[in-house]
Amino acid sequence: MEIRPISIREADAFVAAYHRHNKAAGNGKFAVACFEGDELIGVGIGGRPRSRHLDNGFCFEIYRVCTNGFKNATSFIYARMRRIAQAMGYRKIITYTLQDESGASLRAVGAVVDRSVNHTHQWNSWEMIHRVFQPVTVQPKFRWVL
Repeated sequence: MEIRPISIREADAFVAAYHRHNKAAGNGKFAVACFEGDELIGVGIGGRPRSRHLDNGFCFEIYRVCTNGFKNATSFIYARMRRIAQAMGYRKIITYTLQDESGASLRAVGAVVDRSVNHTHQWNSWEMIHRVFQPVTVQPKFRWVL
């Protein structure tokens, strides 16, 4: 497997085609593509934390990791995104999973559950402009620290 650069727009198109329950991220600081030979097998998208309480300039949130099911690609992408974010100077890297997801790929790269999060969603201005609200937004989640 190999990581290559990809635009957020291209990564969002992959997410729209393959993600189980989330729509495209819509924005971010960077995206990566995971290839096996010439085949695109997964993407990762991340940026500033969606929570304003965590947006201190040193925290990075991985918004989406999505694969076509290729073995170990998810943990490979998480590990590479963590490495890139740390090289950029981020000190804390977080992501979220639904509480009914196993988190096996995150545990494989040494991530730990930071806390349980039960959102009572309130629209922020970015979401109001771009209309990205999703029902999954208000489901109970775990916040992981990589």
